[in-house]
Amino acid sequence: MDRSVTATDLGGALHDLSLWGLFLQADWVVKLVMVGLLLASVWVWAIVFEKITSLRRANRAADEFEDAFWSGGSLDDLYRKEGDQPSHPMAAVFASAMREWRRSAQRLAGSDLVAAGLKERIDRSMSVTVQREMDRMERWMVFLASVGSVGPFVGLFGTVWGIMNSFAAIAGMQNTNLAVVAPGIAEALFATAIGLVAAIPAVLAYNKISTDLARFASRLEGFASEFGAILSRQSESAVAGAEARAPAPAAE
Repeated sequence: MDRSVTATDLGGALHDLSLWGLFLQADWVVKLVMVGLLLASVWVWAIVFEKITSLRRANRAADEFEDAFWSGGSLDDLYRKEGDQPSHPMAAVFASAMREWRRSAQRLAGSDLVAAGLKERIDRSMSVTVQREMDRMERWMVFLASVGSVGPFVGLFGTVWGIMNSFAAIAGMQNTNLAVVAPGIAEALFATAIGLVAAIPAVLAYNKISTDLARFASRLEGFASEFGAILSRQSESAVAGAEARAPAPAAE
């Protein structure tokens, strides 16, 4: 008999020690643990695929947007192209600043205080947009962290439960022969293995994706700082132009 597949206890019953057999023969609590961990593992890989794909798409779109932004073209033309329905985070940051600029620029009227307030509103608007976009991109990251940290312990719970059942079988049959308890122990250890299968990719993916997200957030913040400086210079120029056009006070 192939002992890697089956084993025989003292009563002559066959125990299937294949992975599928271990699952079928496990206690219902251990089965629930295994099924939950398997579902978590599938969902982990779905999240990993989605995050990697979305980050690549966002970086590619940001590259194209920055090429257009620094090409020297009109910001108004770029806003008409990207501003109505921004398709990626960097365009959303740009659109939020341009909307605030358009709403407030007409009130400059030569006032340094208004120009300073405009810069503050633009910076706040871009900061809020960056945070909102990053919150959207970081969705489900908590799930990866949770599976990575809790998965092994959930599998260990299934293992402990299965071993408790094995010791109960020893007490009930009054037989300490390894063949009596080996199938139950194997089923229990299988739960720990599934927990590690779910947790290890989740931890590795979380660390990698978190680093990439932090790098992308820094890229958005850098663009927001540069664009804020550009709009600040334009507002100062507008103030200076308004003051130059203002009539000189009449001599008394």
